[in-house]
Amino acid sequence: MELADYVRVFRAHWVAILLIAALGAVVAFGWTLAQPKLYTATGSAIITTGASEDLGSALVGDNYAKSRVKSYLDIAKSRKVAMYAIDELGLASSPDALVARVTVSNPLDTAVLRVAANGSSPEEARDLVEAWISGMTQAVTDIENSGSTSGDAESVIGLQTLDSAVLPTAPSSPNVKLDVGLGLLLGLALGIGYALIKAALDRRLRKPEDFEREFDLPVLGALPYDPAIAKNGVAAAKSDFAMAEAVRQLRTNLQFMDVDNPPRVIVVTSSLPGDGKSTTVIKLAEAVAESGRDVVLIDADLRRPTVANNLGLVEGAGLTDVLVGRARAQDVLQAYGSTDHFYVLGSGSIPPNPSELLASDAMHKLLYSFPKAALVLIDTPPLIPVTDAAVLTARTDGALVVAASGRTTIDVLDRALQNLDRINGRALGIIIDAMPRKGAYKDAYAYAYDYSSDSDGTRGGKNAAASPSHASAHPPQHATRTRGRHENDDLRQPGLLSWDEIVGSDENEQSADTAERPRT
Repeated sequence: MELADYVRVFRAHWVAILLIAALGAVVAFGWTLAQPKLYTATGSAIITTGASEDLGSALVGDNYAKSRVKSYLDIAKSRKVAMYAIDELGLASSPDALVARVTVSNPLDTAVLRVAANGSSPEEARDLVEAWISGMTQAVTDIENSGSTSGDAESVIGLQTLDSAVLPTAPSSPNVKLDVGLGLLLGLALGIGYALIKAALDRRLRKPEDFEREFDLPVLGALPYDPAIAKNGVAAAKSDFAMAEAVRQLRTNLQFMDVDNPPRVIVVTSSLPGDGKSTTVIKLAEAVAESGRDVVLIDADLRRPTVANNLGLVEGAGLTDVLVGRARAQDVLQAYGSTDHFYVLGSGSIPPNPSELLASDAMHKLLYSFPKAALVLIDTPPLIPVTDAAVLTARTDGALVVAASGRTTIDVLDRALQNLDRINGRALGIIIDAMPRKGAYKDAYAYAYDYSSDSDGTRGGKNAAASPSHASAHPPQHATRTRGRHENDDLRQPGLLSWDEIVGSDENEQSADTAERPRT
């Protein structure tokens, strides 16, 4: 992972990271409330060597006191001093337990001993410090005078109280601010760890680089998520700039996929239901028709057909009726849109044997009966639940596999592609649907940037001109029909229907250039 990948992971999981960090702070705060309060009092004692008559004697006494401070420090931490304090305060605790509550230290290059003691109340802490210093003084006196032969003789060195203990005004433990800060940092670390682990274990494919890294297939296009389509349907929703340009890019990539042998009968499928294959094939067909090329969209999803309903066309007779001989293709084809290049063949009645119908010779003959200049797009069921799409792909020029960004996993897509490989079906490429417009992956296909015309219709400025494809979205009808009459008649195979025969042109029309195709 590179730095950009880490940033993307943190952006994708920032809510979880903050929640875990906040939870750590809350837990730390709750822990501090459950802890008993401790108060700490401090005091100090100093080692003295008696009065000095001159400077030399003072220096010698000071050096002697500093040399003895290490021994006195050990005495101050002894159980003997603890016994003095227990007797003075009348405590019931053991000497070892009392020693654990007291800390004695010696500041560097001094003859001072500082005592700090903990207690459950300010008074208890203060009294323990006072008793401890008194016990230290008594222990030092006993030790220093233990070698004297005369009862009146006293040691020249001793220990005296320097600072008496005072009542602490606030508890020293628990430290709420410190504990909450540590809990917040610990929660933040756990949140980051959670995000990294989840990203490492996440098998979902999100951006084009993920698909190209895992599979040896090109990503032909990536369509952004369109809430209008999800709410109103593909026919009622008006494509915004991002969606329109993404579909045009998909159309362009498909046209230049194989220049010498371009596919013209293409299956559009997905791994599982809900990946957006029907919406994608409709948008692609619309874009191809806008470029001036004839396109036929066939709804071969004979289990859950949706194309005719999504486009608001007449449902009923369709593909199944043509395959069983109850109707002719030119009788059930329906024109859609204003381009005069987009025709739809609905699914017809739902049969009991969809796979057998799609694998039949009648289906193959129908698919290749359309003019060679026309692009035939076939909406099929998903690859994993049923075999319809795989069977049909083996008898066509290939399949475009639609995958939903953030939903399709590596394992699911790999299983779908394996279903194609088993029957020698050709996967032409992958189309990513529902690319996010917000969040960590919004910039994968630059959907955050607008390059459309200004609101007043002028071009340029910060919203520069749109794609040149706008200029050729509606070519002159005369040129289109001329191409259909001449090129198709020359290229079509013997016995196959011409475009005019498919759409049922009137034999008595005076000129093919001025004739209008049927609309719905």
